[in-house]
Amino acid sequence: MANPDRLTALDTAFLHLEDDSTAHMHVASVMVFEGIAPTPEELVEHVLSRLHLVPRYRQRLADVPFGQGRPVWTDDPHFNPYYHIRHTALPQPEDEAALKRLAGRLFSQRLDRSKPLWEIWLVDRMAGGRFALIAKTHHALVDGISGVDITTVLFDTSPEPMPASRPPEAWTARPLPGQAKLLGEALLERSTVPGEMGRGARALLRRPRRALGRVREGLTSLGATTLPGIGSPAPHTPFNVEIGPHRRYTWVDAELSEFKAIKDALGGTLNDVVLATVSLALGRHLRAMGHDTEGLVMRAMVPVSVRADAERGALGNRVAAIWAPLPVGVEDPKESFDQIRLAMEDLKRSGQAVGAQMITNLAGFAPPTILSQAARLQARQRFFNLVVTNVPGPQFPLYLLGHKLQSLYPVVPLARRQALGIAVMSYNGKLGFGLLADYDAIPELDLIAREMEQAVVLLARAAGIRKRPARARSRTAAST
Repeated sequence: MANPDRLTALDTAFLHLEDDSTAHMHVASVMVFEGIAPTPEELVEHVLSRLHLVPRYRQRLADVPFGQGRPVWTDDPHFNPYYHIRHTALPQPEDEAALKRLAGRLFSQRLDRSKPLWEIWLVDRMAGGRFALIAKTHHALVDGISGVDITTVLFDTSPEPMPASRPPEAWTARPLPGQAKLLGEALLERSTVPGEMGRGARALLRRPRRALGRVREGLTSLGATTLPGIGSPAPHTPFNVEIGPHRRYTWVDAELSEFKAIKDALGGTLNDVVLATVSLALGRHLRAMGHDTEGLVMRAMVPVSVRADAERGALGNRVAAIWAPLPVGVEDPKESFDQIRLAMEDLKRSGQAVGAQMITNLAGFAPPTILSQAARLQARQRFFNLVVTNVPGPQFPLYLLGHKLQSLYPVVPLARRQALGIAVMSYNGKLGFGLLADYDAIPELDLIAREMEQAVVLLARAAGIRKRPARARSRTAAST
């Protein structure tokens, strides 16, 4: 029987992507709250009162000797909440530009694999009577979609904190497994894989038509996933250069109602509006920097959750991907949107996301050494220019210890030769665009943020929206 604490092939790949590289594979978020911050002790006590709901947050990784198996999660006998929940403050004038600089520095630091792979930073003062939390979690522990559910463990839906689902029991770490046990369990699990394959063969004999149909569908979608990247690699752009360990971070605020109005007027989906916003902004930025964009179509990797409803809230990754075109050479906003909308409809029919899931499942059979090399090979290939992820969040206010969550900005990590990543998350009627960039490769990140704001204006105008929905004041101060 497979060890439920063993990392999946996809989770392990995120670890390998960090090996001997300057990539940091943590997802993150910046959260701004109203009111005076709780004390560090109050925040720690609050987290501990609900930590039993996410037991992985008390566990660290244990490697299998000689690389003969994927790592497993084990209880950390030295778990100290004050190591993971940290306290800091902003310099004067304690504004959002200072918060962005702090976030960039924190996102430049790799999580320590000898400890549970998460951190929460309490930023106890901000201008306007606010405070902030900056949270980091390794991608091997949680993906963007399930992360939405996990964060609700700490949040309440009313100003009055709700009691935990059950009284937290006294936690005692289980003994760490020895090297011999880790190796023996890994080899035993590997020997059971043929038995699993045998059961699949028996199922094939029992229902040959149904099984062959599924295999045919899977192989077709597998081709839709892999062939675009191999046959036509993504074009070279200034965003695809070697990256260092340092990061810049900024964000853009938008109104969800405005994006829905554009979607309703032009057709398509909300995600099409997001992709069109990114495409128009990047095209305008490249031209402003003197680059020729005529006929240029960048490729965005768009993660898609394949997590079943019954799995929501579970840790670990259940993510596939599609390659979405970004026609940055198209300056007309309506034409740009139409091209993206039609392309996304074709991609959905092609079964590309199913194919990506099939690759992930097949990776589960790969020996760890091959899996490690495959992750490094993937990082060197130019299958896409950047990641654009759009995660739906709760459309009602959330509270932390009675303090209302005002704004939420997500973070997607950078891989090798990916100097820019864009994450989008909706919350309580707003959209937060989080832009993460390599510090040296893209010093003009704030200019890209401004172009994104202008792109929304152009799309609204193209949609015939004369009176735009009320928008929050822009918060795109330079993040230098």
